[in-house]
Amino acid sequence: MGTTERKGREKESRKESIIDAAQKVFFEKGLQLSTMDEIAETAELAKGTLYLYYHSKEDLYLAVMMRGLRIMHDMFREVAVLKLPVIETLIRFADAYKLFYEQNKNYFRMLHFFNTPQFHKQVSEEMMKSCDEFNQTLWLMVTEIITQGMSEKKLRNDLDPIETAIILWSNTSALLMRIDGQYEMFKEKLNIDLNNTLRVSNIWLLESVLTEQGKKDLQALLN
Repeated sequence: MGTTERKGREKESRKESIIDAAQKVFFEKGLQLSTMDEIAETAELAKGTLYLYYHSKEDLYLAVMMRGLRIMHDMFREVAVLKLPVIETLIRFADAYKLFYEQNKNYFRMLHFFNTPQFHKQVSEEMMKSCDEFNQTLWLMVTEIITQGMSEKKLRNDLDPIETAIILWSNTSALLMRIDGQYEMFKEKLNIDLNNTLRVSNIWLLESVLTEQGKKDLQALLN
């Protein structure tokens, strides 16, 4: 191994150890209450060393969050490679997102970063670009399936694929956040199981974008 290659591997190893430390701190305290001092102490490094690799606490937050996005991407990819019928694929995407939440709640909660634009100002352009590009791969998987469904006349031809993906995704995300923070309250006060609410709402929304043939296919899957 040459000197350049060795140094490159050492740099990547150091970056991963920093992300490991940041993940531990962020999972325990969240973004606002965490500090670079705590991350440096957890990583057993000088704080100045952290800044050699990451411009800000927010950059590190995105680096950790992208680990979660990779897990989600792999779960969606496992569905996509099965080459199942379009409607079944969309249902399985929703199931995969819920499973991601159940197995990776800390990563799921980190995704709320996108809902806090004030933090975005502290993120470097390079890091945000990297995150955006990776995030696009998730959207592309879903929009490709929606476009396929439209071409097969299972989904309505008046749809905008990305707009449809956003609506389906947003519905699931909003209810998963309710499940995460208010499941017991809804169960105790309203006798509502939000897991069932999520399933029902996903079916309702999916039905709204299907053609008559698509609705028949959906009913065949549900029966």
